[in-house]
Amino acid sequence: MKILQASLEHLNQVAKLFDDYRQFYKQASDINGATEFLRHKIEQQESIIFIAQNENTILGFVQLYPSWESVSMSKRWVLYDLYVAPAGRGQGIARQLMQRAKQLAHDTGAQTISLETATDNVIGQGLYESEGYERDTEFYSYNLSLK
Repeated sequence: MKILQASLEHLNQVAKLFDDYRQFYKQASDINGATEFLRHKIEQQESIIFIAQNENTILGFVQLYPSWESVSMSKRWVLYDLYVAPAGRGQGIARQLMQRAKQLAHDTGAQTISLETATDNVIGQGLYESEGYERDTEFYSYNLSLK
């Protein structure tokens, strides 16, 4: 298993996984939208996407967005998307992708990686906590929908 940074040559395979990921979160399939969304992120360098590739098959990905923490005046990365295809589950792929994300944060001088997950994502929570992530019990998250 190789962990690589995604480029446009990986776009079609990553877009398929991204579409599957979105469907997992109850969104309608939109492979064209997924492809264009990721194309833009890669071309404009708005995010970093790492892929887990076994020979020529991509089995998982993690997408991170750069951000900043004002109070500590430091860089942070937001781990927004993590997905492993059913055929790749149980092989430690998600852990490898998370460890690569941690390496990116270290290499870029970031002080933190943050993520959010669904309250019923017990498997993900176990993985995150085993990798040293701490559950926030001090702050609430708020969102404002504009549509």
